[in-house]
Amino acid sequence: MSLMDDKQICEMLEVMADPVIVMGEDGKIALANGQAAILLGYGPDELIGLPVELIIPERFRDRHAGHLKAYLARPVIRPMGGNLNLMALCKDGREVPVDISISPLETTRGLLFVASIRDMSARDKAALELRSALEEVERLRDRLCAENVYLQDEVRSAYGFDEFVGKCDVLMLLLEKIDRVATTDANVLILGETGTGKELVARAIHQRSDRKDRPLIKVNCAALPRSLVDGALFGHEKGAYTGASTQEIGRFELADGGTILLDEIGDFDPEVQAKLLRVLQEGEFERVGSSKTRGVDVRVIAATNRDLHAAMQRGGFRPDLYFRLAVFPVEVPSLRARREDIPLLAWHFVSKKQAKLGKRIDKISQATMVRLTEYAWPGNIRELENVVERAMILSPDSTLIVEPLLDVVHERTSVPAAKLASVDTVMRSHILSVLQECHWRIKGPGAAAERLDVNPSTLRYRMKKLGIERP
Repeated sequence: MSLMDDKQICEMLEVMADPVIVMGEDGKIALANGQAAILLGYGPDELIGLPVELIIPERFRDRHAGHLKAYLARPVIRPMGGNLNLMALCKDGREVPVDISISPLETTRGLLFVASIRDMSARDKAALELRSALEEVERLRDRLCAENVYLQDEVRSAYGFDEFVGKCDVLMLLLEKIDRVATTDANVLILGETGTGKELVARAIHQRSDRKDRPLIKVNCAALPRSLVDGALFGHEKGAYTGASTQEIGRFELADGGTILLDEIGDFDPEVQAKLLRVLQEGEFERVGSSKTRGVDVRVIAATNRDLHAAMQRGGFRPDLYFRLAVFPVEVPSLRARREDIPLLAWHFVSKKQAKLGKRIDKISQATMVRLTEYAWPGNIRELENVVERAMILSPDSTLIVEPLLDVVHERTSVPAAKLASVDTVMRSHILSVLQECHWRIKGPGAAAERLDVNPSTLRYRMKKLGIERP
């Protein structure tokens, strides 16, 4: 078989799709096709005569020399250095990932080495994108697992979060504010005494917002030890501190795309407040033990029973954080401001607890309801719920008896008569709620008179006196 000359080799190279260079035993490039020149950034003839080391990054040159020396020691025609994963050095200094397959070729000018080059940039880019996608999938998996654990705990909560019971003016005003702010993305500061239902308000805002399909993550700021606050809010890497045996996603990361409720925000110290301010301003934070900055899109709802203005004057709360949180302040009224709703709430809690306690209550006397209304309720709705539940347990029959529970604290917690809603107002609200539940049946088993523990004629008289008419 005749040996190939330069012309034949050039013709062969030009029909090859991949970049190809041919070098001699002296280590210089003898021939190259146009694809090789394009890949390496040289003109059509600039590669000819160049030492091959000039197109190999310095850190790979020893490896190349070793392969060439090993081949020359055994001049039998065979593939040499097949499928080497290398980098090619372009004329402008760029490095291109390549896969090189080198084979010997006997020609009219002697032994030459044909290097077929494959540009691996696309492969490496695809691998990088795949790795990034897998990391994102892993991150989302971790986040979904964490969300699942969190939401399972939330589902176990017995407190209904979609129930607003009442019809007084202050409650209607509160619901109007919730409607107005829910559809915006503004931060909300919920103010109110303990037990007024601040979390209920936060959930209502979240459920009526565009973020309702993402989680509402609750943080009880008062329950977090100072040493664990950063990790709980922002997460931590494995080994970040003693006891951190696994990586953990923080509450802000869990709430990404949703809402975070910072309950009892006034309990955070100034150092934590500064970190919260950064998240509010920039939407960024770092996990404990990591220098990587992470971004989140979170709506912040804060709640407190403290006087934050007084705390600011004492230096215990940052004014800049306060004004970031209080874009839209919402004050939840105390139960003392909602006395006409107490009958509705009492019956609501009776209905709610019956299945749990296995006990049916179908009567609340007018005297009992007046006592409930006169009580000051320092613990607000939460205290009312607890009192009703205890009364249901202690009541010997189907009539609710609360007097023994209230007598203990009545004197020191009762409200002066001037501040009470009128007895007529309470009585009217109570009778109305019972009539509605009984579908306006006045007499007979389970009817309104029986549930109110009065004669039907007495009930009709009170209805007339109070102006109660069936709609």
